[in-house]
Amino acid sequence: MYCYEYPHPAVTTDVVVFAIRDGELAVLLIERGQEPERGRWAIPGGFIDIDEDLETTARRELREETGVDAGELEQLHAFGRPDRDPRERVITVAYIAILRADEISVRAATDAADAAWFPIRDLPELAFDHREILAMAHERLCARLDDPATAPGFLPCEFTMAELVAVHEAILGVPADQREFADRMLALGTLEATGAERQGARLYRASCSRQ
Repeated sequence: MYCYEYPHPAVTTDVVVFAIRDGELAVLLIERGQEPERGRWAIPGGFIDIDEDLETTARRELREETGVDAGELEQLHAFGRPDRDPRERVITVAYIAILRADEISVRAATDAADAAWFPIRDLPELAFDHREILAMAHERLCARLDDPATAPGFLPCEFTMAELVAVHEAILGVPADQREFADRMLALGTLEATGAERQGARLYRASCSRQ
């Protein structure tokens, strides 16, 4: 095997998992069971194996540390500040996952002492530079709200306009006028009516199929 003569960094992946819980935007975190930063909460993730690609590592580490199988992953950004990890020079590639909270069973495993959901507005002290990673992930989520697959990703395949409004309010942290919101979303062409109702409220689905 060829041995590179210059020092080179290690690589990790981290997965920011968002869900709506009790009407609030929440993120899935693990409590670190090992040093460094033992006892602090962190975004699930870990080092890549030599024969893995990045997304495979992200899915494996998330499953091993929390018991969660991610759906679609969106690559967020690479974080490589030289002093971000005291162990060695570590570059991490972060991903975002949007999941339905009622479909997720969380359990801590491998080197995670615990795994739990935290409201985005009330986070514990985070390990490494994970607050920076989470802040960027939240900004990306807010910026993508008009994408037809973003907010509906938190909901069942069919949903009411009120449920969609509630997702936007949870993500942005501000109330919305439901009539104005509905007019804007329908004008964007990102929703289509299913023709069905739930308790008198019309049901919609994202115009991009999630079947």
